[in-house]
Amino acid sequence: MAQMNMIEAIRSALDIVMDKDPNVVVLGEDVGYFGGVFRCTDGLQRKYGEYRVIDAPIAEGGIIGAAIGMGLNGLRPVAEIQFADYIYPGFDQVVSELARIRYRSCGEFFSPVTIRTPCGGGIRGGQTHSQSPEAIFAHVSGIKTVMPSNPYDAKGLLIASIESDDPVLFFEPKRIYNGPFDGDPEKPAVGWTSHPKGDVPEGHYTVPLGKAEIVREGSELTIVTYGTLVHVAVAAAEATGVDAEVVDVRSISPLDVDTLAESVTKTGRCIVAHEATRFGGYGAELAARIQKECFWHLEAPIGRIAGWDTPYPHAFEWQYFPGKKRMIAGIRSMMEIE
Repeated sequence: MAQMNMIEAIRSALDIVMDKDPNVVVLGEDVGYFGGVFRCTDGLQRKYGEYRVIDAPIAEGGIIGAAIGMGLNGLRPVAEIQFADYIYPGFDQVVSELARIRYRSCGEFFSPVTIRTPCGGGIRGGQTHSQSPEAIFAHVSGIKTVMPSNPYDAKGLLIASIESDDPVLFFEPKRIYNGPFDGDPEKPAVGWTSHPKGDVPEGHYTVPLGKAEIVREGSELTIVTYGTLVHVAVAAAEATGVDAEVVDVRSISPLDVDTLAESVTKTGRCIVAHEATRFGGYGAELAARIQKECFWHLEAPIGRIAGWDTPYPHAFEWQYFPGKKRMIAGIRSMMEIE
């Protein structure tokens, strides 16, 4: 085991798969010489050369389109979109081309593209550097959607994504790039904790796509979430004293319904939480699936905690973010604690 934060774990994953498979290539804005805006690809171009770590122009549609072509011709491209907010110029390439190649060719062709992109708040980036569009892509058939919450999962899920023959959208919550965050804005350095690293194997391993994880066991309430809010949910549960079980979805699509249903059947209460805006958010799908599977076991309506239905603000980032105080309030309301 080595001590890594999420940035280091992602870089380790890329290094390992590139060393193992010469068909793996990385492309995106500033991924080469500069090493990525968050340093996730730092050093890879020096090690593997400019033909495998490719600095692309500011043209997200071109980056994703080029990656699709590479995948169709035997490569395994890992395309980085510098911020999830900027993936929309390449949206048609993802939805109309990448996600449909296998289906439209009756299985004759496939393009194993992994698209990495930082998402969510954490750098006071405002409306154009803080969005969480995972629900939009989870709606698209033919593409998998992943969001890790810790360095171990980030590395294992990324390796599994790159080695998969299916296209994967790999969202990286930038607020926890450097360590876990409990949703308390009073923490130093815009919320980073003082113990940012976790145990991560140095070698090759995978975390299966489509499998959730119980990160905190409990018997009174289930909190279903992913990404940054996994840490917020755990901190809030401990602060309230409620015996809450926290389930990290990890794989947004495909969804591990069995693990969710088993947990909610045990506890009888459920809150779903995510950073993205509430209306039409992924929490609505989670609530619908849990309600269908666990209707006769629910002792209260399923609760939802999410971002507000507004653009992500700059000056009022902490008012938008569903942090520790809002999570505690949601837990107390669910448990009818005054």
